[in-house]
Amino acid sequence: MSLLQVALEPSTLVVAVDPGKVMNRVWVSDGSGLLVDPVSLPVSRDGIASLEEMIGCLACDRPSMVIAIEATGSLHRAWAGELERRHPGGVRMFAPSETKAARIQLGSGRFKSDDRDCAALTYLARQGAGRLVLEERGVETLRAAVRHRRSLVADRKVMQQRLHDQLNALCPGLSAPAGHGRGLAIEQPSGQAVLACAVAFAGRAPTVRSLQARAPGRFATADARYWADRWRACLPPPHDAEPRAARLAGDLARYRALRDDITVLEDDIAGLLAPTDGQILTTLPGVAVVRAAAFAAHSLPIDRFPDADHLYSATGLAPALYQSATLHRRGRISRQGLAEHRDALMGIAWGLSLFSPSFTQRDRDYRARGMAPIQARVALARHACRLAYRLLKTQQPFDEEAYRQGRHSRGR
Repeated sequence: MSLLQVALEPSTLVVAVDPGKVMNRVWVSDGSGLLVDPVSLPVSRDGIASLEEMIGCLACDRPSMVIAIEATGSLHRAWAGELERRHPGGVRMFAPSETKAARIQLGSGRFKSDDRDCAALTYLARQGAGRLVLEERGVETLRAAVRHRRSLVADRKVMQQRLHDQLNALCPGLSAPAGHGRGLAIEQPSGQAVLACAVAFAGRAPTVRSLQARAPGRFATADARYWADRWRACLPPPHDAEPRAARLAGDLARYRALRDDITVLEDDIAGLLAPTDGQILTTLPGVAVVRAAAFAAHSLPIDRFPDADHLYSATGLAPALYQSATLHRRGRISRQGLAEHRDALMGIAWGLSLFSPSFTQRDRDYRARGMAPIQARVALARHACRLAYRLLKTQQPFDEEAYRQGRHSRGR
């Protein structure tokens, strides 16, 4: 199991490591308290050597040792990998949310410092909590690829906005925003052809033939004629059209390279997802490799979560709950956990609402009750989380008919 939940013996040596970019904070203790003063060691070979020397002097008369490390982004990976190599099975990983919860239990929830985090890690390790590095290693590569793709997609969005702005400066009114006429989809062959012509002719209106010749894919004659006529109706280019076109050419080349990088990365993600348990999520309607990998990267190993409600809570979409005596209050969604995890679940809910008849009907029911679209999607995300959790646990493909019958038998 991922959660060990076997309390450590008082004599067990616990090494708590709070990772940093340059220095790692280290506590070494046993059941009686700190054995040495807290130290900050560099994230380098010298830091590992100093830690090994410290551990070697203290672990000789102790039966076992546990190294507790907070899994903070990518800062923990170097030390976690090296310490696991030197002490197989002795490294435990803890999520930042677990560390924060432990700080609250220790009475320092609102006061964060490296030493308080080390105290929280020690507290958690003593209770037997944590995850083995080997359990994380299987999905670590997938998680890194998913996060890299997310950053590239964010860069692509910024680049698209920049291309629209530059095109509007060269050809005022041609690249109209939504609600102001037919929009220009830059990622489509039509958009690429319009941008290429804007570069080639420095903002001057091209012919239909020129547009079609520069399209990277199919560009219908009717569509090309529409953009050519619309272009001729625009005001003339500015006086500095030539340097603007040169800058647009550079940004267009960067955009195409970025798009190619995303395509290659998606192929890599498909290969990384295939051997994991997350591959089963691709059997869901409207959930292909990208959406399945985005959710699986932050949900695996699924044994970390005892049930679907814990997984749903980890995404941050579960409403805040206050209960005391006869008081029961539900607030807004907690937004705890990772935004990537939350967005991935919302993406799965969106795909199911479009391609799964059961979820499409449920979406209609929610909207008929007066829910806004985003509220309906959050409500759908809870059912999508339960479904994804069951698929990850059982490794059985999704069956629409069985799901529909099960839903009606439960009165949902």
